Order: sequence, then C-alpha cells, then structure tokens
Amino acid sequence: MSVREDLKILLVKEKMTLTELAKEAELRSGKKYTVHSLSQKLVNSSMKYDEMKFLAEILGYRIKFEKTDFE
Repeated sequence: MSVREDLKILLVKEKMTLTELAKEAELRSGKKYTVHSLSQKLVNSSMKYDEMKFLAEILGYRIKFEKTDFE
C-alpha cells in the first residue's frame, strides 16, 4: 500500500476531508499547508516520513513498525 492510499483510508475512517486536514495541519504547525501541496506530495510520492507522521497524529493515529516473523 502507498502513503497516498494509507492517508485516504485514514481520512475516510475519521470522516475528514483533505481540505480539513490541511487547515488543521496549518493551525497546529504554523506552516502553510494547502490541499494542492498535500495532493501533489501524495501524487508524486514525495511526502517525507516526518510529515506523514504529523498528519497521522492529527487524525489520531501513530505509525508503528512491527517485526515480522519471516526468516
């Protein structure tokens, strides 16, 4: 799954639009966030890990790594 798909799923689960997420991100960070800038990062697969972590936290989620049992 891609970051784009993951973020879309979280937005649907939390009944939030990308516009609302951009506004909330701007309020919390003090940095400029627009729907266009977020969309471009998702389309181009250029979103940084820290930014995705921040957006996930706004939505009430934490990114977690789990060790697999593959040998």
